[in-house]
Amino acid sequence: MKTLADFKASLKLDQPAKELSVQLKSLWYDAKGDWHKAHAQVDQLSDLSSAWVHAYLHRKEGDIWNADYWYNKAHKTRPELSLDDEWAQLVLHFLK
Repeated sequence: MKTLADFKASLKLDQPAKELSVQLKSLWYDAKGDWHKAHAQVDQLSDLSSAWVHAYLHRKEGDIWNADYWYNKAHKTRPELSLDDEWAQLVLHFLK
């Protein structure tokens, strides 16, 4: 999978592609409407990439304090983007 369009097309499948990183699997489940499964993908991970996705998920949940904690762990600042735009930005970043 190389493009955002490819990733979005994969949302028609029942499961994410096996070759996806854990971060992309999390974003895939999020796009499918399964926040809890998305969160479970990154919840126990402490690397910067997973922290960034974790931050986004808590922002989406509306838990801003927790989101800001994870943005800080990821060395990021909470963006002034819509959630949809941040999701696309994350997917594009992790597809590279």
